[in-house]
Amino acid sequence: MTAQKSAETKERQNQSQIDDYRRLGPVTFGPWTSHIWRSDPRHMVFLMSRYKFVAKMLAGRQAVLEVGCGDAAGTPIVLQTVGRVQGVDFEPLVIEDAAERYGREGVDRAMFAVHDMSNGPVAGGPFDGAFSLDVIEHVPQSAEDQFMANVCASLSPDAVCIIGTPNITADQYASPASKEGHINLKSTDTLRDLMARHFHSVFNFSMNDEVVHTGYAPMGHYLFALGVGVKD
Repeated sequence: MTAQKSAETKERQNQSQIDDYRRLGPVTFGPWTSHIWRSDPRHMVFLMSRYKFVAKMLAGRQAVLEVGCGDAAGTPIVLQTVGRVQGVDFEPLVIEDAAERYGREGVDRAMFAVHDMSNGPVAGGPFDGAFSLDVIEHVPQSAEDQFMANVCASLSPDAVCIIGTPNITADQYASPASKEGHINLKSTDTLRDLMARHFHSVFNFSMNDEVVHTGYAPMGHYLFALGVGVKD
């Protein structure tokens, strides 16, 4: 077999994938996502499904804020439906890593900055959409309204905001490491109450594994609240 032949796929429609792989190299996960892939790859399906839900709900929004973006594993999914994403996180290590990886990939519609949402609004707004996955449960209850007020101060009046968090009823199944960090778990009612203090309309959803639904909320493993219209 010649060198030229060995560089070609057997099925012609697959050649572009090989060409891109050789030109760009493999995609690299960040530290948080690498740990998930190595320790519990099935959880990747659940995580990416949450981002898919966000992408569907925020489709058409031009400037979207991701609060607590971590290593930005699912940001490309959201970028498929919105204009741009500004990711913020209070952990410099993951922000530096995400900025380097996205720059290497040539992605210019996602920007990253170190920011603690408890300390104030995010520069670069106003944003017409926002989301925060697996963050509010790490915020002390005494600070949650200030946290949400700072999110809202970063948004336009007609913005849509999605908060995702584990259900308090599922805490009995959580790992010890998760329980240590989850200091402010929500039920559907308490999550709705929090969002209703900051948005005119709130819509609740539940999630089991990768399936989003409006079924019996206490049996949902994961919760979403979608707030529409920022209160003054």
